[in-house]
Amino acid sequence: MCRLCDLKSPLRPATSATGFRRRSFVALAGAAAVGPVAAQVDVGRSSSLRNLVPAETLEQAAAQQYPELLAKARAQGALAPDNNPQLIRLRTISRRLIPFAPAWNQRARGWNWEVNLIGSKQINAFCMPGGKIAFYTGILDQLKLTDDETAMIMGHEMAHALREHARARVAKTQATEIGISLASQLFGLGQLGQTAAGLGGQLLTLRFSRADETDADIVGLELAARAGYDPQAAVSLWEKMGRAGGGSNGPSFLSTHPSGPERIRELQANVPKVEPLYRAAQRG
Repeated sequence: MCRLCDLKSPLRPATSATGFRRRSFVALAGAAAVGPVAAQVDVGRSSSLRNLVPAETLEQAAAQQYPELLAKARAQGALAPDNNPQLIRLRTISRRLIPFAPAWNQRARGWNWEVNLIGSKQINAFCMPGGKIAFYTGILDQLKLTDDETAMIMGHEMAHALREHARARVAKTQATEIGISLASQLFGLGQLGQTAAGLGGQLLTLRFSRADETDADIVGLELAARAGYDPQAAVSLWEKMGRAGGGSNGPSFLSTHPSGPERIRELQANVPKVEPLYRAAQRG
């Protein structure tokens, strides 16, 4: 996942995010109205490794770490207030995406979704377990993202949370470190569950596998298409990412979200599958 650093670009002092939290319940109510939807993309089943760590453990860790991150940003004058135009834009996009999240993870119906903006030159964004989303101003400003491209990033990051990639990575890492095999399922979570509860800042530093990244690309593409965002924007987004990543000083986002021709080809192959969803959303 993404790292917290370089919080030096100041924004106006932050105000409470309670307004969005109230609005998030409206979005979740919309999710219930949407009902089950058949996926148009095939990403297979989520990793069985995630079953070694309770979903609640990761969501609770995120619920603790996310406010700490916001508090640090606020102390440095880098947390956008509710009336910041860029933050309003992000929250508007999120309200269109969130209703389609439960189709990929039923737990998302009960998540307290939050979206915040941190002033930083860093090209970065993430969604922690439980729907805790943050964008850095650098990713919006430096890449000059359209709403469609922003929706592709948000959908991608939401997909990491919905597909529980962090849960699987934590389970794999900690099972290796403390010598627990998959057979530990026979004896309960034991030490693994206890260790996972003390995650510290790990949720902001996890590195996903190439398979996780492909999974998130494709699921995010479908989420955004269903919400009425042009799936072709996924291709233009990663072309921009590729240009931004040139040289040794490329964005840290690309250290965990590598760009390249293969990634773009994978997206191009899936765009036709979701275009009918996009057209239907446009008509609706």
